[in-house]
Amino acid sequence: MPRPRPPYLSHERNFRGNMVWYVRVRGKRIRIKAAYGTPEFDAEYQAALAKTRDAGRVLGHRHRPGSLQWLIDQYRDTAAWQRDLSKATRRQRDNIFKKVLAASGNASFALITKADIERGRERRVAATPHQARHFVDTMRGLFRWAYKAQHIKSDPTAGVDTPARPKTEGFKAWTEDDVATYEQHWPIGSRQRVWLDVLLYTGLRRGDAVRLGRQHVKHGVATLTTEKTGTPVALPILAVLQLTLDAGPCGDLSFIAGAKGRPFTKESFGNEFRDACRAAGINKSAHGLRKIAAIRCAENEATVPQMNAIFGWTGSRMALHYIETASRKKLAADGMAKLERAT
Repeated sequence: MPRPRPPYLSHERNFRGNMVWYVRVRGKRIRIKAAYGTPEFDAEYQAALAKTRDAGRVLGHRHRPGSLQWLIDQYRDTAAWQRDLSKATRRQRDNIFKKVLAASGNASFALITKADIERGRERRVAATPHQARHFVDTMRGLFRWAYKAQHIKSDPTAGVDTPARPKTEGFKAWTEDDVATYEQHWPIGSRQRVWLDVLLYTGLRRGDAVRLGRQHVKHGVATLTTEKTGTPVALPILAVLQLTLDAGPCGDLSFIAGAKGRPFTKESFGNEFRDACRAAGINKSAHGLRKIAAIRCAENEATVPQMNAIFGWTGSRMALHYIETASRKKLAADGMAKLERAT
């Protein structure tokens, strides 16, 4: 195996396809022009470290080279983290890193073994199976990158089994009665009604719905890139939604807004929308509205490509789930009618 890469050293390919090396410390980047592995390279590397004015002191004890904290800091500064992962995934993995670092931030990452990863997984399985899956995925992303970057000689997550996804019903879909009850409690002209109709008549996830505003709409079509998957969607503003938006109240930068017209974060909107639902006597979530939107599309015979275009899905699994459910419902209704005639 090649020797582990020295601390603070990173590389990338430039527009000509050539490998370019840098010393990077806390955002400050110094290029090394000599060929990697040569004495001239080592000299430039040491000089670059000196220019950072004692990298170890700048970063402090918790960030010393060789520690798990240092490795995660380096990982967060790469394309594998910033470009390849969605904002939502980075936020989720950051929360896992915080707990890992609180317990083992000063540990040497080179000494972490497969058994360590498996113990971390098992501590999470019994109480929070979903967290066990996320923990393994997070640590696998970190150490696969570290292996490719030559920071470690072997990947401790190799061969670690990912816990099976727990079988749950997930978020409950709204029913048509739920929608009618909410609409009766929150009529057009209330900001809570804007919240419902933006979610229901775009099919957007909560994190995308809170970003949607006039700046995204051109010639009656709202265009934006979804937060979770980075998939672009182009959604015509339906007449029923336009009526609600015209009545408002809406914010300046987003249709969904709070009492003072300010936009929400995904998390704060979730709390406010939950309160609006409870006030209307409904114990369901914003994601459940996305589900009834998919159900409506499927029951009106939308195709897989059409549903993928609306909901930002890829492949056919999600769309077929709703289409097959709708088909079974229709077939059952037709079949029961035949049974009744036979009787």
